[in-house]
Amino acid sequence: MKTLIRPAVSLFVVLSAVTGVLYPLAVTGAASTLFPQQAHGSLIVKDGVTVGSSLIGQNFSEPKYFWSRPSATGPMPYNASASSGSNQGPLNPAFVDAVKGRIAALKAADPDNHMPVPVDLVTASGSGLDPHISVAAARYQLERVARIRHVSPVAVRQVLNRHIESPLMGIFGEERVNVLELNLDVDRLTSM
Repeated sequence: MKTLIRPAVSLFVVLSAVTGVLYPLAVTGAASTLFPQQAHGSLIVKDGVTVGSSLIGQNFSEPKYFWSRPSATGPMPYNASASSGSNQGPLNPAFVDAVKGRIAALKAADPDNHMPVPVDLVTASGSGLDPHISVAAARYQLERVARIRHVSPVAVRQVLNRHIESPLMGIFGEERVNVLELNLDVDRLTSM
């Protein structure tokens, strides 16, 4: 029996050290060296203060900002430690009520806007943390942001156009806009 236990325990210790210590250290070291920005959370710093991450959505509710895609994380929206969707289908009354409420909020913030409301402004993503909105969702909000900030819609459109990200490798996904980065740039536009 001793002849079986000793090699098994030795193999367990060696594999635990390799897979539980050496491999994670090597991967973390390689990531920190090759991709330092991403390995440290893709943090966005403004005036020496970390204001967020380009990978995690944030709640923007003031009309002067472009609004993010809704979040279904609990117990609060955009909770990065509880990434999840609502698991509510289109026939669920709670889902229908939530979408109607979001449409009403968009209409109340911009009553003169008669464009169709983009779906990503009224439905949460699967993770509940999506930092991007579609170009259509950003354009839907453009006039409201420009009017409230007392700047030309053309100037806001130019800022928006600089923030349109192409699909991955030109074919995967759709064009999108990072809301935090866009709002920070619009803040810079109006602070001049």
